[in-house]
Amino acid sequence: MVGATMDARTVLTDLAADPDLGSRLIHLEHLPARPARSADPLDGLHPEVTERLAARGIGQLWVHQAAAVDHLRAGRSLVVATGTASGKSACYQIPIITSALEGTQDTALLLYPTKALAHDQLRALRSWLVPGLRAVTYDGDTPAEERAAARRTANVVLTNPEMLHIGMLPFHDRWATFFMRLRYVVVDELHTLRGIFGSHVAYLLRRLRRVCVRYGSEPAFCFSSATIGNPAELAEALSGLPVAVVDDDGSPRGERLVALWDRPLLDAERGTRPSANAETGAILARLVTAGLRTIAFSSSRKGAELVAQHARRRLTARAPELAGAVAAYRGGYLPEERRALESALARGDLLGVSATNALELGIDVAGLDAVVLNGFPGTLASFWQQAGRAGRALQPSAAVLVGGDDQLDRWYLDHPSEIFTRRPEPAVINPSNPFVSRPQIGCAAYEIPLSTADEAILGGDLDDAVRDLVLADALKPRGGRMYWAGAEAPAPTVGLRTGSSVEFRLLDAGTGRLVGTVEEARVFHVAHPGAIYLHQGRQWRVEHLDLDDHYALLAATDADEWTQPRHDTDIAITAADASRPVGRSTLYLGAVVVTTSTSGYQRRRLPDGEVIERVDLDLPPRTLPTRACWYTIPLEVTIEAGLDLVRVLSAVHAAEHALIGMLPLFAICDRWDVGGVSMAMHPSTGEPTIFVYDGYPGGAGIADLGFEAADVHLAAAADVIESCGCEQGCPSCVQSPKCGNWNEFLDKEAARKLLRAVLSA
Repeated sequence: MVGATMDARTVLTDLAADPDLGSRLIHLEHLPARPARSADPLDGLHPEVTERLAARGIGQLWVHQAAAVDHLRAGRSLVVATGTASGKSACYQIPIITSALEGTQDTALLLYPTKALAHDQLRALRSWLVPGLRAVTYDGDTPAEERAAARRTANVVLTNPEMLHIGMLPFHDRWATFFMRLRYVVVDELHTLRGIFGSHVAYLLRRLRRVCVRYGSEPAFCFSSATIGNPAELAEALSGLPVAVVDDDGSPRGERLVALWDRPLLDAERGTRPSANAETGAILARLVTAGLRTIAFSSSRKGAELVAQHARRRLTARAPELAGAVAAYRGGYLPEERRALESALARGDLLGVSATNALELGIDVAGLDAVVLNGFPGTLASFWQQAGRAGRALQPSAAVLVGGDDQLDRWYLDHPSEIFTRRPEPAVINPSNPFVSRPQIGCAAYEIPLSTADEAILGGDLDDAVRDLVLADALKPRGGRMYWAGAEAPAPTVGLRTGSSVEFRLLDAGTGRLVGTVEEARVFHVAHPGAIYLHQGRQWRVEHLDLDDHYALLAATDADEWTQPRHDTDIAITAADASRPVGRSTLYLGAVVVTTSTSGYQRRRLPDGEVIERVDLDLPPRTLPTRACWYTIPLEVTIEAGLDLVRVLSAVHAAEHALIGMLPLFAICDRWDVGGVSMAMHPSTGEPTIFVYDGYPGGAGIADLGFEAADVHLAAAADVIESCGCEQGCPSCVQSPKCGNWNEFLDKEAARKLLRAVLSA
């Protein structure tokens, strides 16, 4: 099924010339085609590898591929940080294939963040048609009989961090032969291993190294990443090993146009604009009408469904024969549904797909002509990952960013050159977090009893963790070593993606069926009694929350509403580790305890947000020991800014929201990874104070990055407030979707004056 095929460049040019739409296209960047740069590995390639590459139309490797093959074959760990479609998979596939062709008994372990990506890479490995290659996926969907066969016969295992954590390392004796021969460990999508998840994975990889030492192997690690600000630093922090960097991208690239699309302001006072979902759907429909195979990326499942809906509605009106050529693709679909959509897109039966980032992480869909981004995806790494899905066949391609409502979107729309010139954000982890190190070291002790020699692999926090675990009766000393004292393996109780092992089960009140899960830290936000919970496009109302047995009962509802909880937050400073001046404020970094009480919620009508009812809640307060950076502002600065005490409260609150919204500009994080508290006068500082804290127990390292980047971070927050066209404050400057005070007590003008006074030095 095809439309009247046009060039992606022509479509964007026509959009710019359209009198009704041209004003929305505020920037058009032309990225010229780039030729390939090739090289040969120092030791050459195995003749059969050369033959198989030739059969694929590849006569020579690109420079980064040749360099990576050299490192891995020599046993050196490395990180490959090159662009989308740069052939990163070949960097580790070629050494693995070479080992199989040489008849060695080497094994390889490949870790991917999603099951879908592991299965996609399995197909790619098997396509080499090497007789000695016995590659399998090993995940939660693998039947028991296939698991046993994998342990006996596989020499390449593709899995995910969770399965390595609970299904392989605790039972390493069953994998003894595999670990004994392990030569290569591949960790794909390095840029996703950040924050609390990355901190857990750092220990997971160290536990893997301990097991390898037990069986006499010392594998080389190959990390694969989209372009980030600190690939070597992150890879070394994750593995505890020295890591070479391969980032000289020698792959060719077709011509690409990148457009920035701004929705017009409808109400200057409130800052409202047309729906981003509708705008994205309209552009998707236009590209599909032109015969361009296109993916539209949204940050949420609901957004992906709505964009597909808007696109199909437009096509039904203007090109009805193409209405069936658009579909949604997101998590929650059955595997066979996802495979069918991928196949239909590859064949050309589908011209448009509205997706979540389930299609961002490396699944190879060749031949795409265009990408539409429904809002800035949070980081430059994700932006280029998504934009790079088009043009893989080196044809001219297009990427369109439809600006969303967040502060970050507004800042990039006001500074378009930054997208193309800015250094990518760094990713950060915090393995010293005791809420990570204690449970992970307990897992390591279960696998192999601990000794003082383990500090070389497990790191300098080992002694403190062992002491705490002994005091908790989780470890017992015997013969100079520390043994796990529990009756069961600890790994199943240790979640890798949260700072807590406690998850609440969300159950259908009528059938008892599991609807979903939510980590303990977020349960009062999304599953408090009376909350509307959205899952796979279906609405549920929380009827009961059991805090002792960690479950909630949900009932399906068609209510045309949404809920927003109210949180009252207090914060206590427990230790200040560092301080420095930032403008006329003083910035501190240290440990804090955040106490949050959920006192009620609002029922709000869709789509206008009108408040239907305010409901009180009686829930126990929750405490979060974490790390924060905080600004203290001298009272004389507030006086110079012309602010009385009431306006100071509204000013610091608005500034806090802007700071949180702009933090992803300087660190790979999400606004939901951090929290904030602001006070007109904090009891410990005696001055107006703004806190930005890590939203995970023990901290994820984000506050530390905020402390380092504070000068430019504060200036960016001031800039986004100053440049926003609204009058009273809106989601693009000082409002926040996660505000526990329902975005009350916000004063945009006061925040502007305050930050201008702070930065006046």
